[in-house]
Amino acid sequence: MNLFTEMRALVISALENMQTEGTLPEGLEFKNVAVEPPRDAAHGDMATNAAMVLAKPAKMKPRDIAEALSAKLTEDDRVITAEVAGPGFLNLRLSPEAWQGIVKVALVNGAEYGQSDMGEGRTANVEYVSANPTGPLHVGHCRGAVFGDALAGLLEYAGYGVTREYWVNDAGAQVDVLARSAYERYREANGLEFVVKEGLYPGDYLVPVGEALKEKFGDGMIDKPESEWLEEFRDYTIDEMLRQIREDLALLNVNMQVWTSERSYYSSGKIEKTLEELKEMGLVYRGVLEPPKGKEPDGWEPREQVLFKATEYGDDVDRPVQKSDGGWTYFAPDLAYHYDKVKRGFDVIIDVFGADHGGYVKRMKAIVAALDHEKRVHFDIKLTQLVKLFKNGEPFKMSKRAGTFITLRDVLEQVGPDVTRFVMLTRRNDAPLDFDFEKVLEQSKDNPVFYVQYAHARVCSVLRKAAEAGIAVDDETLSRADLSQLDHEAELGVAKKLAEWPRLVEIAARSNEPHRVAFYLYDLASELHSLWNRGNDDGSLRFIQEDNVATSQAKIALARAVAVVISAGLGILGVTPAEEMR
Repeated sequence: MNLFTEMRALVISALENMQTEGTLPEGLEFKNVAVEPPRDAAHGDMATNAAMVLAKPAKMKPRDIAEALSAKLTEDDRVITAEVAGPGFLNLRLSPEAWQGIVKVALVNGAEYGQSDMGEGRTANVEYVSANPTGPLHVGHCRGAVFGDALAGLLEYAGYGVTREYWVNDAGAQVDVLARSAYERYREANGLEFVVKEGLYPGDYLVPVGEALKEKFGDGMIDKPESEWLEEFRDYTIDEMLRQIREDLALLNVNMQVWTSERSYYSSGKIEKTLEELKEMGLVYRGVLEPPKGKEPDGWEPREQVLFKATEYGDDVDRPVQKSDGGWTYFAPDLAYHYDKVKRGFDVIIDVFGADHGGYVKRMKAIVAALDHEKRVHFDIKLTQLVKLFKNGEPFKMSKRAGTFITLRDVLEQVGPDVTRFVMLTRRNDAPLDFDFEKVLEQSKDNPVFYVQYAHARVCSVLRKAAEAGIAVDDETLSRADLSQLDHEAELGVAKKLAEWPRLVEIAARSNEPHRVAFYLYDLASELHSLWNRGNDDGSLRFIQEDNVATSQAKIALARAVAVVISAGLGILGVTPAEEMR
């Protein structure tokens, strides 16, 4: 049940009746008519823009439409008043029964309350993390992992069939550098001095790899030329790094369904096949690019290359796919990979990149725009900004086991996965995030993860105490409680916030913004805590009313509905709800 959707349907029905009666002309389009919370809660419970969007096509004054619509809407028992405001907005106030009914719906539907069929079973591919397998995941990867996983959970909740995917960058120069770095650790394991050669990875995370290679080869590779050990060392080290990455993601409660290897695109001929298909489509050609901006003509050598017609699809330049010597560019596997995603039939494709990949956005969008012949794919790229670590307000640097960065595992060992995940979603993905180890563990209203978890734990405490007092508090019993007793403004305020949940889910899913869920949960928790605190002064607002089981069950039903929604919201974010706080 989405009360906002129901009220919009009521508005549309009233408008159609006005057409039948001749108050409005026929042929009007109602798709832009909205019903939503007013900007100022003092103005009412809901507001509709119907008169404003229909005035011009109807050739009528907005207030005339609004006044006629007001008379129609107040015929419904749920609408107490429909007041015309400003040039023609219509502010609605709903009856207490309308809000009280939300509590029953939440209890009857449980975890399914708020779930949407917006996705209509369509398929979505969310690719995220996709860190190079050259070392442990760091705190920057953590944000992308949490955001991508929460977005995937949100889309599933909104009715999409979601595939979580990791693109393994296991080809190119960086994995050869990884193999050479492992070789130095292998030499060290054989008693030779470890020397950090320029350009190699210095982190001691490769020490166990070197020891394992010694176990496998003894000292037999010490004096061998690189050509004899590079490939085997590279394959072994990549496998070991991927094993660590999988373990780290599992600690964060992130589990990928598909791991796609970049190397497989080179070895299987997928890039060549893609290029042949692109030639048949007329999307590639042999040409010479203009010199890059800022380079003198005599410092640049023109070379004929195979180019992808990216500029025809919004990119700044055409992108080289194949070099003049026949080798593939870095763009080639990206092109083949995204073409493969399109051919796999996904309706929605989302890439989650770090902020340093902002330059890739146009070229990636050009790929999908060019290859999505039926123009059916919704493609989006979300960038996650940097995370800065603090302790007591000061920049914080932990032991850099990785050599050059702070690992995801270090963060999880400090605060755990639930806190990490929630805090990573307390800012928009494209806004920088400050992560203070002291504040995220602080038990106060200023710590959103504590505040939300505490609300859920408080409800669980109420349920336990009620059960101890012999009050039945199972959801079926609570859903049959006399909810008309929830008539205080503070209680109705909680119910109104509960009513926003289905609408919030659809807005967040439509915009690919899971942080909206975290923000909503904080607001819902605030409503519950406010009601709880008022109960300290006004005994009639307490959830358990001594010697009055019926009233207690009504009030507990409201609290339990809050727990249902908090649990569902935290589930989307990949956070386990707390049943008690210590």
